Amino acid sequence: MSSVIRVRTIDPRGQRFGAGLSAVTLVAGIALDLPVIAAIVGAALAVSAALGTQWFLFGRPWPSVRRALQLGPPRDPEPELGPRFAQALGALFVAIGFVLFAAGAPALVFWAPIAAVAGLQALLAVSGYCLGCKLYGLHWFLPELFDRVVLRVPVQPRISLRSPGAR
Repeated sequence: MSSVIRVRTIDPRGQRFGAGLSAVTLVAGIALDLPVIAAIVGAALAVSAALGTQWFLFGRPWPSVRRALQLGPPRDPEPELGPRFAQALGALFVAIGFVLFAAGAPALVFWAPIAAVAGLQALLAVSGYCLGCKLYGLHWFLPELFDRVVLRVPVQPRISLRSPGAR
């Protein structure tokens, strides 16, 4: 039994652009001590993770930027599953920051997970390296749970128990 899911491919340059814009926005929120800015980025990450990267608020300007710079289509489009998983992790870490904020944690403590998201977004923007995408590729428990819940992929057994002579 196999299930086939259609996977949308994306322009990795657009992902990097959106990551850079969200990193700058998070850094501004941290510098100005404005949690509402982090909440906007966290919500944008969550929406994109749930509905698809085409809904990422910070990536929306990319097609216009690409046209203005007269850049062609991506040479190597990539599947959006890794970036969506990475965005889900980013949204989770922003949410952890807000749980700490609600619990009355000092500013340094509640901004720490949000700063980690900003740092990883900046890393993606500058180098193209996406830690969350790499974690998704490991196919451990959380990516499988993400596939089942968000993408509605049916559960498949990891091991097939079959007699050696059976067909």
